[in-house]
Parts: sequence; structure tokens; C-alpha cells
Amino acid sequence: MKNDRLRVALPKGRMSDESLDFFSSRDLSSLKQTADGRELILHDAKHPVDFYLIRSKDVGAYVEQGAADLGVMGLDVLLEHDFDVFIPAKLPFGDCRLSVAYPEGKLDWQKKSEIRVATKYPKLAREYFFRRGFNIRTIELYGSIEIAPLTGLSDVIVDLVSTGATLKANHLVEEEIILESSARLIMNPSSFALQRSRLMQFIDTLF
Repeated sequence: MKNDRLRVALPKGRMSDESLDFFSSRDLSSLKQTADGRELILHDAKHPVDFYLIRSKDVGAYVEQGAADLGVMGLDVLLEHDFDVFIPAKLPFGDCRLSVAYPEGKLDWQKKSEIRVATKYPKLAREYFFRRGFNIRTIELYGSIEIAPLTGLSDVIVDLVSTGATLKANHLVEEEIILESSARLIMNPSSFALQRSRLMQFIDTLF
């Protein structure tokens, strides 16, 4: 049964506000930012669109499984997880980079037979270090990654960097950029097949 309202999954936090602000600037939403409350579904009163506020990694699952027609995700998360979705557009916000960083003055990790890498991105980290000829052991963390090499838990980290201020404050050196990331619009393939005209109109309006 066709849903009368478009369902758009957004990652909680700054990117959801950036998404809503961008959609609002294109007259695709009357909401410019998320509410201060605990609402997880925002119903746009002016436009036939519902926005789901969910964990960034879960956006891909919601779109892939058809619980949402569209979603917004960072390229870093998309490449880390193999979601079966279309990626029709790059969006002009969410710029950051996925980088390797290590404690100042501690370059001995480059000579080790196995490097311990703390990261939220084990797949991308393994692929990157494999191309460089390193053997690594990934340590998956989901809090403050920067503390891992400072406490001896890891030799290096692979994490998102925006301004680099957090790395500098913790005396970490950004060694190399693995990839440049920004927001992407993703789409459920079945929704596209069933609502092609409606979804293409939405996408065309973005640009």
C-alpha cells in the first residue's frame, strides 16, 4: 500500500539539524531543526514528510529494509557498512575526514609487526592498512577514541576529524587521511521503483 507521506531517516545530532535546515531552504520541509524534546518522529505540518531521528549507523538499515524511503548518511558510514541502497545525491554539508592519528613523537608503531588500531571503522581501517602492507588488530570503540593510544590500549586510531582541535588538545598527530567524507542522500530501491516520479521530484528540488 502506498504511503501518503514520504519517510526520511536522519541521524540524530548535528547532521539532522543540518539536513532539516537544507531541506527547509529548498522548501521541502517547514522544520529547520529538531525539537528539544524526545520525539523520534517529526511530522511536517506543511509538507507530506515524516522525519525519523535515529542512530547514524541505523539509518542505512531503515532505508535498506524499506522502513524509510530516503535517508541521510555520512559517506564514511556508508562505506563501512554494505547497505543495499541507492545513493542519488551528495549533500553540501557534513564535511569531515577519516584519518589515522598517533601520539606526538611516537612513530615506533610503523616498525611493528602488528599494529593495534582503535576505531569505529574496522572495515575501512583493515582495508587501508592492508594496502600499506601492515598487519593490524582492530579494537572497536564507540566513545572517545582519542584516549586509546594515550593509555596504551592502541598504537594509533582511525577516526573522523573535523577541525583537528580534539587531536591537538590530546597531543595526537594526524598522519594520513584515509577518505574525505560528507553527507549523502540514500534511497530504498523498492521505494524508487514504486514512487519514481515523487522521489525524483524531491531530489530534483534539492538542486
